[in-house]
Amino acid sequence: MANKELAVVAGGGGFIGGHLARHLLSQGYRVRVADIKPMDSWYQVHGDAENHVLDLKDLNNCRKACQGADRVYQLAADMGGMGFIENNKALCMLSVLTNTHMLLAAKDAKVKRFFYSSSACVYNADKQKNPNVVALKEADAYPAMPEDGYGWEKLFSERMCRHFREDFGIQTRVARFHNVYGPYGTWDGGREKAPAAICRKVIMAKLSGKHEIEIWGDGSQTRSFMYVDDCVKGICMFTDSDTLKEPLNLGSDELVSINQLVSIAEDIAGIKLNRKYKLDAPKGVAGRNSDNTRIKEVFGWAPGVRLQDGMAKTYAWIFDEIKAGAASPV
Repeated sequence: MANKELAVVAGGGGFIGGHLARHLLSQGYRVRVADIKPMDSWYQVHGDAENHVLDLKDLNNCRKACQGADRVYQLAADMGGMGFIENNKALCMLSVLTNTHMLLAAKDAKVKRFFYSSSACVYNADKQKNPNVVALKEADAYPAMPEDGYGWEKLFSERMCRHFREDFGIQTRVARFHNVYGPYGTWDGGREKAPAAICRKVIMAKLSGKHEIEIWGDGSQTRSFMYVDDCVKGICMFTDSDTLKEPLNLGSDELVSINQLVSIAEDIAGIKLNRKYKLDAPKGVAGRNSDNTRIKEVFGWAPGVRLQDGMAKTYAWIFDEIKAGAASPV
């Protein structure tokens, strides 16, 4: 049965946004997608959606996007993997314009629910200096010492969501994403994240016969990685909640090192590679993992797709893209 609500996916031409828009359409929502990229560069284009190319740093464009909307999913941001965010701090900070203007436009349009995609990069860097990291609880964002540039912008925008809820009554919901990966995402060009980059490198090594791989850092740095289907499910649960107020982790708690991630991709490919370590490459914090205590308390659920399974699907999709000579989305 068709849902009469209009859902706006800001940044819906991006990786997570494309998956979210597809899910909302399957649930019967009327969906409006807005993204700054030309439509032929969108990760997924859904013919059943109302699709717009809009620069959402501009307030008037945000008003166009939010007009008549019942709910807004604000995923639009200038971001990428560690190589991008460490070398483009000013660009990442400029996303505050998008978040500010989307909140203002949503308030004026009387939007009922507003979801904001934050990041685990908001967490205090002092708590992430050891690969054997203690999983990060929501309270660990303060005292504030987030990732420079990108993390500061995300933390500031979280506070804006809080105060727009308190002052204007918009039901804002905030998720702190932990390294989302999966098919239909960037796998080359500098904005890709570790799972896609490693899949690409392993595939290229296999296809070329040159059985070696470059790894950024010494490979001991640890992370958890969340498959995109889990991410979309969490976004919808958060947004629909009538009780959730504070930011909540949305991530897997399956901690692995980058070396272990490479081994998973090697196992999928059926090869073993000579590892070369680029010690001067951007590598981020030494360790980061999601503490899922609160999400389990609130929803009785947490992301659970095994990394081995999600990587197999991601590897297969990137392999097909490479074999077909497709360009990676940007």
